[in-house]
Amino acid sequence: MQSLVHPPAEPFMIAEMENLTKFLAALPKAELHLHIEGTLEPEMMQSLAERHSIELPWHSVEEIRSAYQFDHLQSFLDIYYQGTRVLQTEQDFFDLTSAYLDRAHEDGVRHTEIFFDPQNHTERGIAYEVVLDGILAALADGEKRLGMTSGLILCFLRHLPAISAMETLEHALLRGGNLLGVGLDSSELGFPPAGFREVFERARSEGLHVVAHAGEEGPPQYIEEALDILNVERIDHGVRCLEDPALVERLRSAQTPLTVCPLSNVKLKVFPQMADHNIAAMDRAGLCVTINSDDPAYFGGYINENFAAVQRAFDLDQAALVQYAIRSVDASFAPDTRKSALREEIIQATS
Repeated sequence: MQSLVHPPAEPFMIAEMENLTKFLAALPKAELHLHIEGTLEPEMMQSLAERHSIELPWHSVEEIRSAYQFDHLQSFLDIYYQGTRVLQTEQDFFDLTSAYLDRAHEDGVRHTEIFFDPQNHTERGIAYEVVLDGILAALADGEKRLGMTSGLILCFLRHLPAISAMETLEHALLRGGNLLGVGLDSSELGFPPAGFREVFERARSEGLHVVAHAGEEGPPQYIEEALDILNVERIDHGVRCLEDPALVERLRSAQTPLTVCPLSNVKLKVFPQMADHNIAAMDRAGLCVTINSDDPAYFGGYINENFAAVQRAFDLDQAALVQYAIRSVDASFAPDTRKSALREEIIQATS
């Protein structure tokens, strides 16, 4: 993907700036890997539990936050699914989404493509329409209030049978025109992408974009399956691709976007610490890497905190951070006119 921003001949170092936070907040960007249920902050979790008289295993915001310690992906998902029980009504999903949009806007996010997990809610008796309408109303309100454009990506839970995913898709298609695309998330190990071939074929036949989580805890072969069998347009995470040189070359040549979530990877022990993350090596390999926040309420930071963590770990300069912002726009599914406008906004903000 070609950048339309030309860094100055001698870009100043971010480390020399008085305020990295201010720079990042002023840098327009897109967020492409964000689970809306993963933005459920402890304060909102407790508030919604009280709203619906739901008893949580924690008795304070501090107890909830202290529970956000994970050894691996499944240990996170256990708490994640427990927390989503407080989401009951259309208003709840509206409030959740609006809170994320307000927070993301503070970070300079101008376009976002949000994941949601309807099976997580329909399995506990919450109608798909309740989930969808609450989120869509908030996205429409966010565009009106904040000027943020957005799209909604329905993710299938890979630990559930593929037939459940197909039933969810068919129900969603009855609404028509509400979705940007479909994705694949939840527990990766032991649930390869190949099992969802027919579901993704059906989605593509309806003109939906397709993405999939692969190569986070799962092996590089899962990335290949997502590309070859699901025909995905983006890989969510993909950090284990470097274990396979042929796959790296394939991703580099095609400039397949990889929506990397640095703080998430550290929190879930994919890497021991940020200095050990392979995002810098992925960049050196010529891959199309973007920075995102994944489940920021649980993983210790929204998108700019992920940008800042990478900057500090690898001493990035202004030009490098601008390139991440440009890539996020180029890798998005926004209309070409919107992409052009966002690129121009980045140029104006960094010139």
